[in-house]
Formats: sequence, structure tokens, C-alpha cells
Amino acid sequence: MEFVVRRLTGEHVLPYLPDAARLRISVFREFPYLYEGDEESERGYLQSYAACPRSVFVLAEAGGRIVGVSTGLPLDDADASFREPFEKAGIDPAGWFYFGESVLDRAWRGKGIGHAFFDHREQHAMELGFSKFCFCAVVRPEDHPLKPADYRSNDAFWAKRGYSLRPELSCHFAWHQVDSAGQDVENQLIFRTRELAPPQM
Repeated sequence: MEFVVRRLTGEHVLPYLPDAARLRISVFREFPYLYEGDEESERGYLQSYAACPRSVFVLAEAGGRIVGVSTGLPLDDADASFREPFEKAGIDPAGWFYFGESVLDRAWRGKGIGHAFFDHREQHAMELGFSKFCFCAVVRPEDHPLKPADYRSNDAFWAKRGYSLRPELSCHFAWHQVDSAGQDVENQLIFRTRELAPPQM
């Protein structure tokens, strides 16, 4: 089956928020996030992206169904918790574009959609005048008891895309985990960044 990847901005994504929420709950339940989500809180989170006119949603569709979603918005427009590590490090958040999540149905992985997600988000950011991109990912120990035997991290993929690990830029978020009996667990997320040469004027 063929797939199509397309880009939407701001409020144009509103009709697709239920699908995006469904995918976030399903994919982030897997290792390494182990997130026990609910649709109401997911839609509320995604609404903040839809309310930002400079945000981007990249949708992967197959057979009339949304099978993947990737998001982004200027770091200045993101939640303050994402800006704080940059501000503490003396880095002006205004120059950065923040990539949120990329969630993709397991059946559609390994087909180049992940690269398309980055291509579209980077292009959108550059069209807005940004040349610095960032995102963060959860940190798990190598011996985590819920780590699947066949688990492969995205580290090599991100490195090939030109993103460098920035251990000095990290934030903490708490969420219900599949192994936490309904209790919030605080997790550390570390940023990765990529900087392009600024456009010639």
C-alpha cells in the first residue's frame, strides 16, 4: 500500500487531532516512553500546537487513514519547560525551532517516513527563517526491565540527520507510566540540536 506525507500548519490540523491523539497514546505506550495517556489530555496538548499559526503538522496517510504524525513550532511558542534549559545555558530560545513528537504506526516504520518527517519540519522552519532546530527525547538506562530484547534506539538515525546530543540541555517531565500503577513518574529528557549556516542576505 502506498503512503502520502503532507504538511499542514496551525488550525488546518484541527480535523486530524483525534487521529494524532490516538497515535500518541499508542506509540508512546511503547518503550522508551512507557506513557499511559488518555485522549482528553492528548487533545488538549495538541490544541496548543493547533493554536500556534507558525506550528507544523506532518501527516502520513495510507488507505485513507492517518498512520503517522510529526509536529513542531518555534521554541518561543513552546511550553516554558522546553525553553528553560536554553535560557539557563544563556542561549536565546528565539533563534530555535522546536520539533515535538514523531509518532508512527509500527507497520509503517522503516519505509522512509521518519526522514520525511524531518525533511518537512526542517523545510517549514527554514521557510520561517530558522536555521537552528532542536528536540528532546527521554533517557532510559540500558538495563531497564521493560526494554524489549529487539529494541533499537533512534540515536544512529538522529546522528545521520546531523543532530548532536546536548547533555547540558535537559528538562524533566512527569507522566503516568504503564509500570507506575497510575502514579506520575518524573523523567529526564535530553536535547539534540542541529544548526545550519544562516541564510545569505
